[in-house]
Amino acid sequence: FSSTRRKMNLKSERRGIHVDQSELLCKKGCGYYGNPAWQGFCSKCWREEYHKARQKQIQEDWELAERLQREEEEAYASSQSTQGAQSLTFSKFEEKKTNEKTRKVTTVKKFFTASSRAGAKKAEIQEAKAPSPSIHRQASIETDRVSKEFIEFIRTYQKPGQDIYKQCKLFLDTMSHKRDLSIEEQSECAQDFYQNVADRLQTRWKVPPEKVEKAMDEVEKYIMTRQYKYVFCPETTDDEKKDLAVQKRIRALHWVTPQMLCVPVSEEIPEVSDMVVKAITDIIEMDSKRVPRDKLACITKCSKHIFNAIKITKNEPASADDFLPTLIYIVLKGNPPRLQSNIQYITRFCNPSRLMTGEDGYYFTNLCCAVAFIEKLDAQSLNLSQEDFDRFMTGQTSPKKQESDSFSPDVCLGVKQMCKSLDLLSQLNERQERIVSEAKKLEKDLIDWTDGITKEVEDIVEKYPLEIKPKSQALAAIDSENVENDKLPPPLQPQVYAG
Repeated sequence: FSSTRRKMNLKSERRGIHVDQSELLCKKGCGYYGNPAWQGFCSKCWREEYHKARQKQIQEDWELAERLQREEEEAYASSQSTQGAQSLTFSKFEEKKTNEKTRKVTTVKKFFTASSRAGAKKAEIQEAKAPSPSIHRQASIETDRVSKEFIEFIRTYQKPGQDIYKQCKLFLDTMSHKRDLSIEEQSECAQDFYQNVADRLQTRWKVPPEKVEKAMDEVEKYIMTRQYKYVFCPETTDDEKKDLAVQKRIRALHWVTPQMLCVPVSEEIPEVSDMVVKAITDIIEMDSKRVPRDKLACITKCSKHIFNAIKITKNEPASADDFLPTLIYIVLKGNPPRLQSNIQYITRFCNPSRLMTGEDGYYFTNLCCAVAFIEKLDAQSLNLSQEDFDRFMTGQTSPKKQESDSFSPDVCLGVKQMCKSLDLLSQLNERQERIVSEAKKLEKDLIDWTDGITKEVEDIVEKYPLEIKPKSQALAAIDSENVENDKLPPPLQPQVYAG
């Protein structure tokens, strides 16, 4: 470009035209020639100015987003303190629910049409004036923390990040108006939203696949943390009923031993016992998570502990045939809370790309198979007779426990003492049942004997009635009527003769 400028100067000088060299230099004063097409800047300075203007615009957009977020939180806090919760009457609720279901259900694909984008811009303008429906959510520290983390994350994506944030806000606002939809319809909306956001990042913004997957994980975390209390175990489903049924079933199967399931794990090894405890802890911890991806992570950690326990016990890598029975045993031993609700929640609202592929999807499929096996567990599955299975299920008896004398020397004293205590309690229970049975039999015998004696007395009294005669007069002395009593000779007195 500088050579072109020099040629222009030479041509101007030949024509007798005077050219001021200062007018051809870059406006920034760097010493290079400027280009009129770049507003008088050279190429280097133009790139710098363009980059500054772009960063300024990005910063202004982020400040606007943060301001809207703060206004939304302040509006929510003020509405909670002044107005309180307002609920519809039952009749109005039924009317609203009927009207909503009669309309055609729209999916999230319509969010990205031209009219939807125009509506989104209009909603952003009016957001500072009126509180958004999405503010009516549970105020929690975790929700605020996740929101801040999401904003910090999408800042690294610049323009695509702004687009993601706007689409997420629009999705949450839309879902707040669709609480009356069935859980399957809400799940369909969430799955369509995931798919459209991923396609938008790949096709429009040309984001690499690995960054798209990471962004979708953060989108799922942000969306489902905000939606958790509305879509986890909703009252319109029978998830809670299934949870209670599975929990009752697992409690009834507390007697199942590892030998019955052919579990290749020896809990006598301290390291293996620790792995089993960690696996149970992970599967129980699943219920405390809000994000489907975090729940899947708990299942994955539990499964890896199971594989390590099998590997240590067998001194060789575990196979799928060894893994599933052990997972069934862990579920029976841990009895995770709200197991069916967590499985349904993951199935409905997890990112499909994560659920259908990879180790997370594999371990989740095995967990579903384990729950299905427990629900249909019978005597044939455990190689037991139907009589033994029924006795075990009703609690009449239990499988024979390991004798304390047969423990290996490495087993801790606490386990041995526990087994001795269990044996003693079992013996005391048998003695108590025997005493109660004998006491009931003795009570019955006493009642029968009392009734028999009473009946015999009544029969005798009826056959030989008791007659009570009047009291007779007192008998007089034998010689009371002898008037000559005083003329009787005195009684004979013994006499002693000396011989």
